[in-house]
Amino acid sequence: MDKLPERIRIKDIARLAEVSVGTVDRVLHGRPGVSKSSKGRVEEILKELNYHPNVYASALASNKKYLLAYILPEHKEGSYWCDIEKGIKSGSEAFNDFHLSISPIYYDPYTPTTFDTCIQEVLALNPDGVVISPTLPEKTFSLVGELNKAEIPFVFVDSNIAELNPLAFFGQNSVQSGYFAGSMLMLLAQQANQVVIFRHIHNGKNRLMNQQQNREKGFREYMSKYHPHCQILEVDVDVKLNSQEVEALLNTFFSEHPDIKCGLTLNSQVGVFGEYIEKHNLNNFHLLGYDLLERNIKCLKNGSVRFLIAQQPVMQGYNCIDSLCRYLIFKKEVKQFNYMPIDLLTADNVDFYQEVREQ
Repeated sequence: MDKLPERIRIKDIARLAEVSVGTVDRVLHGRPGVSKSSKGRVEEILKELNYHPNVYASALASNKKYLLAYILPEHKEGSYWCDIEKGIKSGSEAFNDFHLSISPIYYDPYTPTTFDTCIQEVLALNPDGVVISPTLPEKTFSLVGELNKAEIPFVFVDSNIAELNPLAFFGQNSVQSGYFAGSMLMLLAQQANQVVIFRHIHNGKNRLMNQQQNREKGFREYMSKYHPHCQILEVDVDVKLNSQEVEALLNTFFSEHPDIKCGLTLNSQVGVFGEYIEKHNLNNFHLLGYDLLERNIKCLKNGSVRFLIAQQPVMQGYNCIDSLCRYLIFKKEVKQFNYMPIDLLTADNVDFYQEVREQ
């Protein structure tokens, strides 16, 4: 073989394979229009030279457009899902050079039938990849079945259904997180014989998100193992109740259970209950919840919430887009299960986490 320059160029490969530069380019990018014999000669030379093309430059030159969709629960400004969405948008901006666009799709987390509409919207878009916050398993199964038929890769964010085999998952291990929440709550409760779970429901039905179901599973596993004689009470608060109605419901609960000293929420709404505790001067009640939201942070600093468990939602959203782009654009393998740390926040360390979140 002739002496080659240190940096192998496409024209060097073409000369050695006795084909045109255009033929080499088509082989490298998997495009049609190359005879079997020419393709074989080019591939043989590539193997001999251990040639690896500049994938980044090739992707830029291809001018291919990529469309990604993301499916999240409907949410209000300042909610946990805003941070997930912030990360998704930040991730898409990082890949602007590759003609990437994103399309949001939302569903009502308390009305599972709205997820059926999401399925139709995704199929109509025919995206290159999808980020999904799973809803009830049976609904998510239906969506994934359609995506698999269309050979569209998907990534789960926030909660996982491992048997559906996503390209990647970014979020906490929800069962482990609930188990950890139990251990922290009982550190506060000490020898308490009762604790309470505050839940949010819809129209009188307990339709917890997949993640919350798994957190509660982990919490109950911990309690069953280490505190089997501690009674677990439940307060279900309908999401449609106004603030006065919520206050009346909590008034009734605390008047009926004057000795209860500990409770937790398994979603990001702990601020609702923290504000009640602060208003009614329940200084001996210890409350634990999730997520670094302004309302929750205020309660944490005021002492009505003792612990917050955070899970870096902005990073979750960013990493979802990053993994899909590395897979679709750069043809890279991505790690399938990516568990976020279970960060325990107190009034003493929350400022650091808040500063990181706002960067």
